[in-house]
Amino acid sequence: MKALNLVTLILTIVAGLDAGLVGLVQTDFVAYLFGEGSAVARGVYIIFGLSALYQIYPLVKAWSVGEIHAEAAHT
Repeated sequence: MKALNLVTLILTIVAGLDAGLVGLVQTDFVAYLFGEGSAVARGVYIIFGLSALYQIYPLVKAWSVGEIHAEAAHT
């Protein structure tokens, strides 16, 4: 489960960086690599979305055990 969490976290970060590039310089790196609107690019976006959905589970789990509140107390 830790490996899946790490992989989905990395994919979510990459998706966020790609979205940041679109916002900053209007360059979609995934579309650049795989072709705009191609089946592969659409698949990559689907994987990014599924990774983000999966990351909801660790967030809810951390919230329920008080891990988020513990982190906030350290700042």
